[in-house]
Amino acid sequence: MSGLFRMGEALIGGTFNAVSELADEAERMVNETTLRVAITGLSRSGKTVFITSLIANLLALGRGRPVLPALSAQLERQGTALLGVRLEPAGTQALDWFDAADKIRDLAGATPHWPPRTSDLASASLTLELARSGPARLLGPRRIRLDLLDYPGEWLLDLPLLDHDFASWSRETLDLLRAPPRDAVSAEFLAFVSALDPNAVADEAVARRGYRLYLAMLEQARDRFGLRWLQPGRFLRPGPRGESPMMWFFPLPGEGTGASGSLRDLLSRRFVAYRDDMRANFFDPWFARFDRQVVLVDVLGALWAGQGAFEDTRHAVAQIAAAYDARARSRWLGLNTLKRVGFVASKADHVPAAQRPALESLFAGMLAQGGPSRRETSHRALAALRCTEDAEHDGLPVVLGVPLGEERRRPFRPGHIPTTPPPPGDAFWSRPFFELPALRPPLIDPDGRDGLPHLGLDTLLAWLLEDAL
Repeated sequence: MSGLFRMGEALIGGTFNAVSELADEAERMVNETTLRVAITGLSRSGKTVFITSLIANLLALGRGRPVLPALSAQLERQGTALLGVRLEPAGTQALDWFDAADKIRDLAGATPHWPPRTSDLASASLTLELARSGPARLLGPRRIRLDLLDYPGEWLLDLPLLDHDFASWSRETLDLLRAPPRDAVSAEFLAFVSALDPNAVADEAVARRGYRLYLAMLEQARDRFGLRWLQPGRFLRPGPRGESPMMWFFPLPGEGTGASGSLRDLLSRRFVAYRDDMRANFFDPWFARFDRQVVLVDVLGALWAGQGAFEDTRHAVAQIAAAYDARARSRWLGLNTLKRVGFVASKADHVPAAQRPALESLFAGMLAQGGPSRRETSHRALAALRCTEDAEHDGLPVVLGVPLGEERRRPFRPGHIPTTPPPPGDAFWSRPFFELPALRPPLIDPDGRDGLPHLGLDTLLAWLLEDAL
């Protein structure tokens, strides 16, 4: 009898657990909405700080701090009260954990410094709890869960690569290398390539030598000229898996894949393996899940770096915008879940308030070159962490900031931002345009309980979450 009793008890317990799980799932379906927000940007656009500020300010808003006025106003217009915001524990996820608290300690330390750049996928999750009004109150509070995904901006540059084969990618890349400013750093690589016989029997030493020369050229183009359209992206930011044999390729002139066993055949197969690996292990499993995407671009940094850097950044932005526009309509990649893409010109606090509309207008023109026609695409200029204050100096608008390594604020006037559609004309590039120095983070609470100072982050969040709220 005791055995039968235990069996009955187990059966009842199992049934109860199953019913409880079904009830929990039903409650989640009614009360919980999950938004997956991917955040990336071209190199050195301030992505890590952006995510840190987003988390810190949402948590502060949940504590009742008035840190995101545009988002608060939107909630009020919709008759929704924010009951609280919580940061979900890391759990059992396989991805790196984006530790915003650690980043804030970097920013607020005894010697404040900017946190290290992203080298791999990382994530964090926030839950916003919202009160319902009217008869729907009987269902209890609503929850919006924001799953944030952080990934290296260099990898974003491989999205347009998915539509290329080896010959077309090589042709476009070699044309770029022969033109200014890349020609100043690509001479050794181009001389190496011109001496090769692509149809010769593949030699691994030759393939490795070409890869090393090409990688060195990419690094010099980035570091000397501030260029951003540098493919393949993982060459410069390989992630924790590091370098692998499928990455040992470089562009070759000519058409087709070459005879079996030839150098062209080897490099073509490696290009395809790299492209398919990015598709299978990054774009397919992650892009197919995104509901929202934020892409940051350092437009001011491109202007200050000169005409070559600006044109290169403009090309990168246009290619990325066009790729998003095409992929959002593509069933192959499953991007039909992507509802909104926000393009952001970062570091808007580096220019006075009077010039920020010009910055936003310039950025809009850069995006238009890529033809983003979807109404769910937005552009804006903002600063996720404001390091300056607006002021006047000698009768001119300036920003006040503390350069890294210094203790006192100084006035800066970055120069004229062109208001005409890009590209700026020769008259603009003929004038000296100094580079604004790297500025120290502002003084902030090490715990971040009161949020972080920003410019326009609230308007971006209000737009990104508008339909979900």
